[in-house]
Amino acid sequence: MKSLKEIYFGGCNLYGTIPNSLYNLSLLVNISLSNNQLTGGLYSAIGAMLPNLFWLQLWGNQLSGPLPASISNCTSSKLLELNKNKFSGHLTVDFSKLTKMEIINIEDNLFGSKEADEMKFNDSLKNCRRLKSLAFGNCGFQGVLPRSIGNLSNQLYELTFYGNQLHGNLPSSIGNLVGLNKLSLGGNQFTGNIPSTIGKLQNLQDLYLYENQLSGQIPDSIGNLSSLLKLSLSSNMLEGVIPSSLGNCHHILSLFLNDNKLNGKIPVQLLQLSSLSITLDLSQNNLFGSLPTEIGNLNMLTTLNLFDNNFSGNIPSSLGGCSSLLRLSLKGNLFQGMIPLSLNSLKGLVELDISHNNFSGHIPRFFEKFKLEYLNLSYNNFEGEVPMLGVFANESTFSVLGNRRLCGGIIELGLSKCKETSKFTKKLHLYLIVTLIASALFTATCLAYAWCKKKRKSHLSPSSTSERHLKVSYSQLLKATNGFSESNLIGTGGYSSVYKGILFEDNDTFVAIKVLHLHTRGAQRSFMREFEAWRNLRHRNLLKIITSCSSIDFQGNPFKALVYEFMPNGSLHDWLHSSGNTSRLNLLQMIKILMDVANALDYIHNHCLPTIIHGDLNPSNILLDNDMVAHVGDFGLARFLGTSYQNNSTGIRGTMGDIAPEYGLGSEMTSNGDIYSFGILVLEAMAGKHPTDDIFNEDLSLHKFASMALLDNVIDIIDVNILNLYQDDRIVLQNNEENAKKIEECLTLTIKIGVACSVDSPTQRMDVKKVVRELQRILDTLENI
Repeated sequence: MKSLKEIYFGGCNLYGTIPNSLYNLSLLVNISLSNNQLTGGLYSAIGAMLPNLFWLQLWGNQLSGPLPASISNCTSSKLLELNKNKFSGHLTVDFSKLTKMEIINIEDNLFGSKEADEMKFNDSLKNCRRLKSLAFGNCGFQGVLPRSIGNLSNQLYELTFYGNQLHGNLPSSIGNLVGLNKLSLGGNQFTGNIPSTIGKLQNLQDLYLYENQLSGQIPDSIGNLSSLLKLSLSSNMLEGVIPSSLGNCHHILSLFLNDNKLNGKIPVQLLQLSSLSITLDLSQNNLFGSLPTEIGNLNMLTTLNLFDNNFSGNIPSSLGGCSSLLRLSLKGNLFQGMIPLSLNSLKGLVELDISHNNFSGHIPRFFEKFKLEYLNLSYNNFEGEVPMLGVFANESTFSVLGNRRLCGGIIELGLSKCKETSKFTKKLHLYLIVTLIASALFTATCLAYAWCKKKRKSHLSPSSTSERHLKVSYSQLLKATNGFSESNLIGTGGYSSVYKGILFEDNDTFVAIKVLHLHTRGAQRSFMREFEAWRNLRHRNLLKIITSCSSIDFQGNPFKALVYEFMPNGSLHDWLHSSGNTSRLNLLQMIKILMDVANALDYIHNHCLPTIIHGDLNPSNILLDNDMVAHVGDFGLARFLGTSYQNNSTGIRGTMGDIAPEYGLGSEMTSNGDIYSFGILVLEAMAGKHPTDDIFNEDLSLHKFASMALLDNVIDIIDVNILNLYQDDRIVLQNNEENAKKIEECLTLTIKIGVACSVDSPTQRMDVKKVVRELQRILDTLENI
């Protein structure tokens, strides 16, 4: 095939070496052999034999040996992806000739020669003026990061050297790279101060300098990084106070300053960052003082680590305002006093460690009702009876060691029985109770009515959430769904049927029961992937699984089912396309739903371990709760990176019209594929048209339809049902010229997001972090009209 120009064999489970005959195809422009099991090395004269190479993609193999210097002859090259192989030795490629290069990724290889000029290749990169991404992480490079790093392209948005053995100071010239979105230099041996010039990188979103030997103070200029989303300076030798200028980073999601020598108090400005929604880790420092009451401002935070410091005083009652917390650790401090009753509002906690402090009083009974998987109260001054329900029912899930005045609890604790209350004390208690009841009756009567109404509106049984690992049987599910009757059926897919049912007889709470079609090929894998998602995922915008059932039916056939929270407002597909649904979503509701979905994608792609690719994002899998909050569900096609649950099946995966085009060519599932599906979701939601509608064909797609509207008039393609900002039509486009202009700008920006996410090229799709940021801007504008 002498005229062959492109060859794609990615993800085909190929093994052996690259045949020499391939190098004879001198017209080859694109080569993709990624994600296989290829071994051996590259032909040393590859650059001379294939001078027209534009795209060389060999990542995810076991290729070894040196990287041929002749690659320098491929002067038309734009993309070089050789990461996740075993290339080794001295990197001798002269990048100065590759002036059109945009992406270089050689991460996760075995480079490193211990020669003095090992990092000299950086000098030749200055001619690559189009360079956008440079990824040299985890390669074994040694030496210093040269000053010439500051001469790289001003278009460079990603620079990674994490996990090498680089030493010396960070060059101040790094402040010249003003286009950077991501700078990752963690896991090296850098010393000296963090250069103040880093504050010039005002487009920076991710800054990772963890696990080095950096010293001195955190520069105040770091507060200039107003676009920052994630900052990790953990495991260094930084000292001094936490700069209050961090309060200027209004978009930050995660902040890691742990394992340093920082001292002083927590600056109030830091606790006023409502954007902090993932992690704040200040542990293993020398911080002191009381916990500021402003801590309650972090109502979206999911993880707060303050352990191993010198904090003192009582826990402020305002901590109860952190209602989204999943993990809280205050261990190893000097806190004292009783646990405030306001912590009763932290009902989502799964891990709580307040050990090695001076807390006193009784153990709060409300801990019994939490979903705690681990509770450590050890080495404090608690007294009285140890509760026995919830987390306290299993010795392996909690600890009360070192509290000498505790009694009772489960028998495995070996504590003495609690002394019975004396008759006089009982009479006194009875007298007080009778006195108080009279004054409380009126209040109780008033509250009872409101409580009953709230209970009727609740769609998640308290008994269903008190134990995370609740087990249910086939007969229970059969009864809950009235024999899996058709009247209870709310949806059917390729692998399953979903039924509405009442699982608990003591209330009228509905659940959704997903019964797997085990006779269908792939259903068993689908069940295991969703079960794995249950174990790993916790986010307010992901559909929560209550429990599972793996049993046999009454005919002796295998039976598997998953039980979810019931979403009373159905799926986004129902709202967009159901003919029976007379009410429609307005613009503000739609943007909030898209924001929820984007937050869920950001979480599974960037903030959970393992990283998860959903694989089938579409309106049918976006479910809406009683408050119209969106929850992403159905992880049956998910890919769990780095685990045995990776989706290695071939063929088209997902829903037609919503899946990325590269999947149709057999490419592996990536986060870019989810972004494509999200882009189509945005366009489908805003235009009210399904990507497989009759008007879309080979010449016109939903993406192209929206792209053309951006050049003409966006309003023409927007579904008329969402043009009103509020459902009561108080503000419409015609009423106010200024508001009309703002709304039109919001509509245009939303369509631009959908178009940017759904381009054909995976590497050119919008990053999910930028999606979240842009949607937040739109949401802020709409809510202020």
